[in-house]
Amino acid sequence: MAQTTERLRRYLDDELEECRNEDVERRLDELGTLEATLGTAQLNAEVGVLSALSNETRYTLVRVLVAAGEELCVCELNAVVDVTESGLSHALSKLVDAGLVDDRKDGRWKKYRATNRAVALVTVLDGSVDE
Repeated sequence: MAQTTERLRRYLDDELEECRNEDVERRLDELGTLEATLGTAQLNAEVGVLSALSNETRYTLVRVLVAAGEELCVCELNAVVDVTESGLSHALSKLVDAGLVDDRKDGRWKKYRATNRAVALVTVLDGSVDE
């Protein structure tokens, strides 16, 4: 913490042209408040979503479901990604757990749909990559 405080002191000294101990303490308090507003539960949930999207198979499934704009049967999704049925099941389960995909049983078929969260994330990502 001492090294962090010293770097912060040097930064504030550059910004304020004169840094006092009170300036460092005030800024540390402000930063602590920012961190506290994030909330551990919220942070963990967001990391879970990002983790679910960090796998190419899972990300492809989300992109396909968002593009489809409707429910797709697991058999249709299996045709899109080159994984075993077990691998597909595991990927879809992680996406459901992360709140990116909803599932429902329709007779003997299992159907999946992208959630609003998935649509929002894909929309943001579409606009974030330069071609």
